Parts: sequence; C-alpha cells; structure tokens
Amino acid sequence: MTDLNALNRRIARLEAIDAIKQLKARYLTACDRRQIEVVRDCFCAGDVIIDYGPVGTFNHRDQLLAVFEKIACNDHVFDIHLGANPQISVLDDEHAEGSWGLYFFQIDTTSNKLMQLAGYYEDKYRCIDGRWKIAETHFQHHSVEMMTLEEGLHKVQFAGRSLADFNWN
Repeated sequence: MTDLNALNRRIARLEAIDAIKQLKARYLTACDRRQIEVVRDCFCAGDVIIDYGPVGTFNHRDQLLAVFEKIACNDHVFDIHLGANPQISVLDDEHAEGSWGLYFFQIDTTSNKLMQLAGYYEDKYRCIDGRWKIAETHFQHHSVEMMTLEEGLHKVQFAGRSLADFNWN
C-alpha cells in the first residue's frame, strides 16, 4: 500500500506541474491575443502581488489589467511573449513556486519602435477549487533592446539592462 501512496503522490505532483505549465502558457498567449478576461482568470481573485518592475507593482489583478489595456491593447501594438525553461516546485496540494525565462518582442507601428526584452519570472501559485492560479509574480528583466524604424532601417536607441528610464505610456 505504501508504494501505491507514493505513486499517487508522484502522479499528483506531475499533474500539478503540467497544470501550472498550462496556466503560464495560457497567460502568455492571452497577453499576446489581448484576451483580458483570460489574463484576469490566470490570477487569484483578491489580493495578489504582481511586480513587473518599470511597468508597475500591483496588489490586484485588475490594476495590472488597466495598465495592460492602455499600453498593449491597441491595433498598432503587436506582442509576442515566449516563456521557457520552467522550474516548478510543488510545495503541497495547494502551493507551488516556479521560475521561468521570458523572451518578449513588441512592434509599435504608430511610434515605429521595436523592443526586445528578456528576463525571468519568479512566481508563486495556489490551487483554488482544483485550478492553479498565479498568486504572486515578480519579473526581473535581464536585457533589453529598443529600436526605431527610420527610412526602412533599424536604429538601436538602447541596448543593455536598465529599463528605469523607459516610458511605458
């Protein structure tokens, strides 16, 4: 019986890891497709911690979505969020932690700007009513490249680590 219990725990852990991977993929894809309700559903209701550095720090998912709608939900902005290298630890039946790499690329046809961004998410998850949700997320950028399109050429405005002076509005 002990072996069966151990096997059931291992299966539950693997299912939790897969569900969390699906959650993060759903979140990143919903961001690209501007699916506000899907993004909202990826986070816990109520108090959360969302720290996206220069984009802002939020304690409720709707605060993030207000900024997201303003800066990304436009016909002239095209984004792609690619998550990679997940490292997920299931702590118990209701709590898990994860680390993810992110590659982000954005085209803004109004300002003729391009941005490439790479960094890391550090997340905490909670299982609520059988569904994993993001309870806490911190994004730390690792590198960024800002470019403009001028006369059909890419012109690098900035390449490096700091986004402190970047205007997200």
